[in-house]
Amino acid sequence: MLLLPYLTDTLGVAAGVAGLLVLLPKAWDVIVNPVAGRISDRTGSRRPFMLVAGLLLGLLFASIFAAPFPGGGASGAYVAFAFLAAATAFAFFQVPYVAMPAELTDGYAERTRLMTWRVAVLALTILVSGALAPLVVDLTGGGREGHRWSGAFIGSLIVAGTLATFFGTRGALTHTATAAEPSLRAQLRVAAGNAPFLALLICWVVQAAGIGTMLAGVKYFADHVIVQEAGATFLFAAFVGPALLVMPLWTAIGKRHGKLRSLVAASLLFATGALVLLAAPALPGVGVYLIVALVGAGYAGQQVFAMAMLPDCIAHDTERTGRRQAGVFTGLWTAGETLGLALGPGIYALILQIFGYVSSATGESAVQSDTARLGVLLGFTVVPALLVGAAVLLLRRYDDRTGAAGGPVDNSPVWTTEK
Repeated sequence: MLLLPYLTDTLGVAAGVAGLLVLLPKAWDVIVNPVAGRISDRTGSRRPFMLVAGLLLGLLFASIFAAPFPGGGASGAYVAFAFLAAATAFAFFQVPYVAMPAELTDGYAERTRLMTWRVAVLALTILVSGALAPLVVDLTGGGREGHRWSGAFIGSLIVAGTLATFFGTRGALTHTATAAEPSLRAQLRVAAGNAPFLALLICWVVQAAGIGTMLAGVKYFADHVIVQEAGATFLFAAFVGPALLVMPLWTAIGKRHGKLRSLVAASLLFATGALVLLAAPALPGVGVYLIVALVGAGYAGQQVFAMAMLPDCIAHDTERTGRRQAGVFTGLWTAGETLGLALGPGIYALILQIFGYVSSATGESAVQSDTARLGVLLGFTVVPALLVGAAVLLLRRYDDRTGAAGGPVDNSPVWTTEK
């Protein structure tokens, strides 16, 4: 949410170049995440990885916004390097973190409850960080100095979260298989043959790109469409806040209709709300925030059900093979998610470039043409709606109707649940 506007409106980097600077370091995770998964699979505990990588990530995140060089070109190159280092540290935290739920419990329904609490806490901390970060920038002078303070603020939250995760799971029992696949290539081959996992993964990546596109456009949408002071903070709060309120509702819906149907419903709710936002220029601010809240409710459901379906795929594969390879599945998963979330700002930056968005090195966005403002609007509404809504078609091969203990099924030749 901060990085693309920071590059275009504070460092003066052209929109198209800024998009590449955001995309390329995160695309590196496509390579490093599966490696992190393989390494964590071969060790006894995933918790030490989370501790070391999380603490490093807090420092590296703050360094992204340090801006030690005066020029736009040098500053942009520095951001790319710091972002690459932070992305690498994040990989070694995120992969073990996402792998743990499949090992903490064997319960199909319990994983939904586990993910509900995780997404609720995640939503709360995203709300705090995402809503306050722009305010920290403004209250500490804006421009480069304001972003330095904001980076330090978020970095401190990352450190606090890392310590809470590490010490909070010290007494947790884990369930692990007795053996791991002998090589990374063998594990990737197993993952490639898991058709439900691949269907879920591809859907997750495409939807992450849609969500990333919308998040990248928050500040631009606030500045050039609704034109309200602190609009980015209110938009982000409206987007994430509903997650805290609708979690019990999504849990009940999932219990009644299943995870797959509930994921589809949440995705369509997101897409519908995003399309309605096309009318934002003619709506009062309160109306815009209410529609964004509807989009946020759909986002919350997406997060809960996709994350609850992932450990089902992992646990079922472990039962089939008797091997511990959750790290590789989650390595691919987090790599895909990271790539999708990085593609989002890249897509949004490309739209800005095409529609003639003018960059600025003053810390304030420049006056934009009507065409540029149209690009800001379309990138925030139509593009996320198409990506998130169309992605549900990729779930046609995923079938979770086998009962609470059966796990996902695909009866194609590359996937079978037969013993």
